[in-house]
Amino acid sequence: MSRKWLIYSSAIGTLVGGTVIFKEILQGCLYKGAENLSGRTVIITGAAVTVRLYAVLYSWVYQALVSVCLVLQMRIWFRLGANTGIGKATATEFAKRGARVIMACRDMDRCKKARRDVITAARPVLAKMRDSSGKPMRTNVKCESLDLASFASIRAFAVKEEPKINYLINNAATMKDPERKLTADGLERQMGINHFGHFLLTNLLLPKLRATVESRIVVVSCVTHKSGSIDFENLNADKDYSANDVYAASKLANVLFGKQLARNLQDAGTGVFIVDPGLTFTQLSRNLPVMQSVSRFIFRPVMWLFLKTPQRAAQPVMYAALSPELNNCSGEYIVKCTVGDNSPAANEEHLAKKLWLVSERWTRTTASPDSTISY
Repeated sequence: MSRKWLIYSSAIGTLVGGTVIFKEILQGCLYKGAENLSGRTVIITGAAVTVRLYAVLYSWVYQALVSVCLVLQMRIWFRLGANTGIGKATATEFAKRGARVIMACRDMDRCKKARRDVITAARPVLAKMRDSSGKPMRTNVKCESLDLASFASIRAFAVKEEPKINYLINNAATMKDPERKLTADGLERQMGINHFGHFLLTNLLLPKLRATVESRIVVVSCVTHKSGSIDFENLNADKDYSANDVYAASKLANVLFGKQLARNLQDAGTGVFIVDPGLTFTQLSRNLPVMQSVSRFIFRPVMWLFLKTPQRAAQPVMYAALSPELNNCSGEYIVKCTVGDNSPAANEEHLAKKLWLVSERWTRTTASPDSTISY
């Protein structure tokens, strides 16, 4: 009997150990930069992280939606959707490096709770670091209100007192509304938040980003952009609405926007990178139909096993924002902490320019004269 128990225990231990190793292999890269960001500001946008899983369940084909918007300024960091998932994990990574982190969120109660978690995680690390005067570094994390579904909220956020911004991380996103919903300005909600909101915010913050040396903008997209297409005749989905198609189009718009912005700023000293964080297990999975049924007790462990943790999904974002390896690589698509391949459509410059012009018109803004595109 004791021998049988030993065999069973050994088998269970092997299974658990193998599961942990397998999950670690799937977690992807770790950014190992140990920068001291004291005196820098980061802005992170994105009230939540959206993860979309098309069935690991049935055919092992799945997709992820991850949006996080981060703005990092001279040790100031504004982050949209910084209260959960990748956004919160990214805020923690910046805070551990001594950056001033500004978490830009729609839900201020959740943002304040996330802020406490970020400070708790960062404080022991900062206690071992020293600022320019030789004193132990302290956390500097604040919450700011920002609703990417409202141009008025975006404009109010952009005129905050921050004079300079080092990094802007555009991470916020929404995904797969079952029915067509509109933003406060009459835009389809997925495209309105995922693309137009970030477009307006980034352009409004450009002067502050360009006021710093070697600032960076990170646009968070995902692999779903490869199945997307831009239909200018139905960009607001008022003729025909498909939640899947609109979401994929918004993620393609993210990549097109990031690449066109990089071209606009090629001589300005501001780098722009588009990041695919990978398939991530975050709170957004709670919106999936399968997670609202009894079957969630089966699929949740499966999703946990195959999807990244938010902490590991934040690593490509940190790589794009901070790595010196990318100093001359503006406009690249980053996957697993390296330059990856985006869809062919994302490289179509004429498509990116047309989307830029439409975005200017719909957001009622014009890029500054020294960063406009030439035709």
